[in-house]
Amino acid sequence: MYDVIIIGAGPAGASAAIYTARGNLKTLVIDKAPNTGALAITHKIANYPGVTGELSGKELLDTMRDQAKSFGAEFVQTTITAVDVEGDTKYVFTADGIYEGKSIIIATGSKGRNRMLPGEENLLGRGVSTCATCDGAFFEGKTVAVIGDSEEALEEVQALTKFTEKIYFVIPRPELQGVPHVPELRNTELLYKTRALEVLGDQHVNGLKIRTAAGAEEVLNVDGVFVFLSGSKPGTDFLQDQVPLDEEGFMVLDTSMQSPVPGVFGAGEVRRTPVKQAVVAAADGAIAAMAVDKFINKRSQLIPQYK
Repeated sequence: MYDVIIIGAGPAGASAAIYTARGNLKTLVIDKAPNTGALAITHKIANYPGVTGELSGKELLDTMRDQAKSFGAEFVQTTITAVDVEGDTKYVFTADGIYEGKSIIIATGSKGRNRMLPGEENLLGRGVSTCATCDGAFFEGKTVAVIGDSEEALEEVQALTKFTEKIYFVIPRPELQGVPHVPELRNTELLYKTRALEVLGDQHVNGLKIRTAAGAEEVLNVDGVFVFLSGSKPGTDFLQDQVPLDEEGFMVLDTSMQSPVPGVFGAGEVRRTPVKQAVVAAADGAIAAMAVDKFINKRSQLIPQYK
């Protein structure tokens, strides 16, 4: 019987494990593919507090996980088939057996689109990105393409204009969804009704094949491709309606990361968050962990860890 089972070993789950294990809570972390999350495949980190020099996302995560292990957290790599979180004991059913816990933190992040562009997966972290705030500075003075048709894509373009020489904004639809007015964008060419067909490059991105509104195929000479196509959803399907979710599958959580189901917490991209950043997910994990401590020890308030 674990005090807490954390599902997901990304920045939210690893951060939560550091706090729960250090708080003397028996902690288990389960992740089916710990090296394939958004942070794990990030080639270089430059804006995480305290991180200087060149460090990959995987190296940062390994450091966080090792820190959690040093406090006693256990990590298991296996596939979760189902959960039962409605009673006092939470059951996590996996390919390798059943785990029981007094509480559970869902930190499964978000899952990508069903279909990626040809070349996109192979070049992730090598010119392909899904976070302008994270990677924009690496494209100082370069030409990039942004693919998307939402307000999020527009915001990412605005963030990239501070760094790049030129941006091709590849918009599959005739207009941006949910954007009544498109502001003036520096050095940005808007390509409406244009489909991205393939990300080109060997060791690094060197082009993007597109189909224009007129139906012609062209290649944009770009150094980077930022993808913000719709389809990224929180990884909460396995909860099977046992925990309240909103219309898009995000967990319904309070400010302490607690769900309406006693003993069930969430952290990171399973909740609605204004920005998708590793530091935000890590902060969520810390808050969720302290909320678990309050729940397990029947405290009246959250107790921060100062030392």
